[in-house]
Amino acid sequence: MILLDRLFIGGLRFVLGKVVEAVDAERDEEPLLREELLALQMSLELGEIGEAEFTEQEGPILRRLREVREEREGGPPEGLRVAGVEAAFTGEEHEPQPRRRRR
Repeated sequence: MILLDRLFIGGLRFVLGKVVEAVDAERDEEPLLREELLALQMSLELGEIGEAEFTEQEGPILRRLREVREEREGGPPEGLRVAGVEAAFTGEEHEPQPRRRRR
């Protein structure tokens, strides 16, 4: 009787472990969002949709993909967002300095 109980509990543990793995795989939206973005890109390249429609549909997908990554990695503090980037070029080219060897 004890052997049957152990087999039953072991089997149940195995099945529940598989269910947890399946739920975790479903919960990860990133691969699905990447596939959706790729399908959208293919539609654009095949001429099925125009540039304006592509841009309109691409925005929400990229936003959700960014949200998913931030949730997974801890993300930036609440309310923080990048508002812009500023860069300047002086027109002078500099040659890279040779690296010094550490001793």
